[in-house]
Amino acid sequence: MSIQDIIQGKKEWRAHVARVKALPQDYRIVYKEIQKYLFKVGPVELTDGTGLLSGIVDLFEEGASSGKGVLEVTGTDVAAFCDELIKDSKTYADLYQETVDQKVNNAMKKATDKSK
Repeated sequence: MSIQDIIQGKKEWRAHVARVKALPQDYRIVYKEIQKYLFKVGPVELTDGTGLLSGIVDLFEEGASSGKGVLEVTGTDVAAFCDELIKDSKTYADLYQETVDQKVNNAMKKATDKSK
């Protein structure tokens, strides 16, 4: 990653944050919770730009401009809303499960090789 890429990424992130700050308060609160949730359990690609997060801001801007409350946009189960957004994405939980499975399989293989 070049210096120019880093600078461009920072500019894009600042513009994204400015869009979030322009949202009504209820939307900002829910956005921050969605952001926290996605950073904890979300897709591996989440750190590659702001695509998913920008899409959420787009959706929120549309909802706010049409006079809807944020929970009318997301539904009352915000975590389920997030899960639906990332259902086809590889998550950190998936990576962790793969690592655990590999370790168990390797340990089992070693145990069976020793018993032969």
